[in-house]
Amino acid sequence: MSDARTSRRSLLKYVGAGGGAAAATALLSACNGVQGGSQSGGVGNFPSTPGWRFVFINHVTTNSFFVPTKTGLADAAKLLGLPAPQWTGSTEGNVSEMANAFSTAINGNVDGIAIALTDNNAFVDPTKRALAKGIPVIAYNATAPGNFPLTYVGQDLYRSGFLMGQRIARDVTSGLILVGISQPGGNNVQPRLDGITDALKQAAPAVQVQSVNTGAEQASELNAITAAYDGHTDAKGVYAVDAGSTASIAQLIANRGLQGKIRAGGYDTLSDTLKGVDSGALDFTIDQSAYLQGFLPVLYMYLFRLSGTLVAPPVTDTGLTFVTKANVGPYISANSKFEGGPKTDLVQMPASIPLPAATS
Repeated sequence: MSDARTSRRSLLKYVGAGGGAAAATALLSACNGVQGGSQSGGVGNFPSTPGWRFVFINHVTTNSFFVPTKTGLADAAKLLGLPAPQWTGSTEGNVSEMANAFSTAINGNVDGIAIALTDNNAFVDPTKRALAKGIPVIAYNATAPGNFPLTYVGQDLYRSGFLMGQRIARDVTSGLILVGISQPGGNNVQPRLDGITDALKQAAPAVQVQSVNTGAEQASELNAITAAYDGHTDAKGVYAVDAGSTASIAQLIANRGLQGKIRAGGYDTLSDTLKGVDSGALDFTIDQSAYLQGFLPVLYMYLFRLSGTLVAPPVTDTGLTFVTKANVGPYISANSKFEGGPKTDLVQMPASIPLPAATS
């Protein structure tokens, strides 16, 4: 295993170790404050604060995956009486454009920056400059070894890939599988591919993994996946480590009538992906709670500023839920803003809650 991967795993190994509980506590405190009324002119029971300006820097600003992320950051800002955070960066994963957006935010003396650290080097100096000016920086969706964000809010990417690889090994024990990846080498997706590869080396060493560069433009991913499959129609499975590629696989299988003839799965909860899981075209998809990746950074930056750094933001794993035909129903019927759908209604609780895995 490479030193870089070891560093990444070391950085992430404590993600979720209490982070989720801390996030829930902070969220409940904020909401209870709002409901309880205020004597000080601030939001809820908080003191009066300026209209702090937060900025989110993203690598694919128009990608459908981040629709619930943008909803989450807007909801948090409204809850806390803040202006809606700015959403900026690059549409095609261009690191230079992201770095420029980072510098613009720093030079504009914003009050907090959330950034997807998709590159190991480009954002180190800007992070240092921001912190030196008293601007908190939080990583969301992707983090990087050797950088200095106050915390990371997002999925443990390598672990999710490893668990996905173990699941693939239940269905495919030998032969070729194709794995779509939108940005090879990017910290938002490469750790997942690394995890899949490592898991299969252990659980199904006769499986050959061939990655497919689908590109950062969502509209082109179907063409890339289709071309890769046409060149390897003997593939035993087609998988992906990003939202657009996964939705493209569902479309490919539907278009070619491949359901039941090839194994498939991937990430996130785009509409085509959920339909693919429901129809059986996809064996599974993995939900990483994109909404929380927008909501929690706003909440954390607010509390960090409000407390003068005393409320340090916790590292927060936003989760890993395997969505299968057995549990996809509520995702489809709710069609909720929490997963990128148009409905803002209260989502009704089920009659009972499935028993989660026992704590270790």
